Amino acid sequence: MNKLRACCRVAALLPLLWAAGPLGARTWTVDATGPNKRISVAVASAADGDTIRVLAGTYREGTITIDRRLALVGVGRPLIDGGEQGDVVVINAPGTTLRGFRITGTLVSNINDNAGIKVTKADSVSIIDNIVEHCFFAIHVASSRNTVIERNQVLGDPKAPETRMGNGIHLWHCAGAEILDNISQDHRDGIYFEFVTDSHIRRNKSLRNSRYGLHFMFSHRDTYSDNTFSGNGAGVAVMYSKEVDMRRNKFIRNRGASSYGLLLKEINDAVIDSNQFNDNTTAILLDGCNRLEVIGNVFQGNGWALRLFSNSMTCHFEANSFTGNTFDLSTNGDPKYNSFSGNYWDRYRGYDLDRNGTGDVPFRPLSLFALVNERMPYAVVLSRSLLTQLLDQAERLIPSMTPEGLEDAKPLMKSPHGSIGL
Repeated sequence: MNKLRACCRVAALLPLLWAAGPLGARTWTVDATGPNKRISVAVASAADGDTIRVLAGTYREGTITIDRRLALVGVGRPLIDGGEQGDVVVINAPGTTLRGFRITGTLVSNINDNAGIKVTKADSVSIIDNIVEHCFFAIHVASSRNTVIERNQVLGDPKAPETRMGNGIHLWHCAGAEILDNISQDHRDGIYFEFVTDSHIRRNKSLRNSRYGLHFMFSHRDTYSDNTFSGNGAGVAVMYSKEVDMRRNKFIRNRGASSYGLLLKEINDAVIDSNQFNDNTTAILLDGCNRLEVIGNVFQGNGWALRLFSNSMTCHFEANSFTGNTFDLSTNGDPKYNSFSGNYWDRYRGYDLDRNGTGDVPFRPLSLFALVNERMPYAVVLSRSLLTQLLDQAERLIPSMTPEGLEDAKPLMKSPHGSIGL
């Protein structure tokens, strides 16, 4: 008798939960103040292809698992609070869409990568226009293809120690991902890729993250363009990857004792084109890189514009502008198998008698003091002294210690980027 009464109650609620849609798909409604108050009940009742509308309010249900292809749509930015029990929303079904929610309340763990939104082995999932606040990991995707993460705000806790921070947008062993127009800030790494191929990171802002704005390893044939990386422990670290395309990004004020705008470690066949590097400790460090094209970038007001290690080969630098950097170039050896041509250097004091726009004498961007500082880092305190200026001037007039191969045979008389300002 009790089971019969329970079945009758559920049957009575069904008309309130759903309305028929096209081709038999249903739309279910969840309302924190109405007869159906639980998202998990609607998920359990729905079928593949259905839509669940969640009205404004607060929903505390622990971990919500989506195990069928649904569209969950928040109306009025409802809050899903996981109550620090583990993950908050787990998506295991291909083709699922999650849009329009505020999500918080993961459990911080040194064992599990608990996340506000976690996608595992589910292809073609879309995560759009959500606010994920103060979660250990915000968005975590593993073993999935063609994921779209778009227009989300991923906001960590700026007061939390790094040991209690996960990454903002974290992808592992994925392919074909699109990371578009997100804001990720106050996490450990703003965006993290590992074993992620054929994916695109576009128009994101990664700000004030304690380690890297973007960090990716063992990830091939990826592109990132039109992103801003500002105020991070380091801007971007790209390691052990090939065929990476980096265009029109901004690397701004990524400063610290070991901080970089862009750190490249064992990268092959990459393009770095039309980016801006402003006010970074080191704009670009190249370590063990081969066949890189560094073209059309602006390096302004950095400590080091380029640190080109001698284990890098066949890297070509062209049409870049170097202005106001403490050191335009530094190296730890003789990286003679690289080339510079047609760059603008504000330290160039040559002439252009034939008025073709390029200097008539080559420019050597590696100063003697830069070599000294590479071997004795504490010497940097003398970088603005008269003695170092005299040493560098003498080296320009009678080169004797700087590598012969590191010269720009066609230095530009004017910047190809016009009037440059911070």
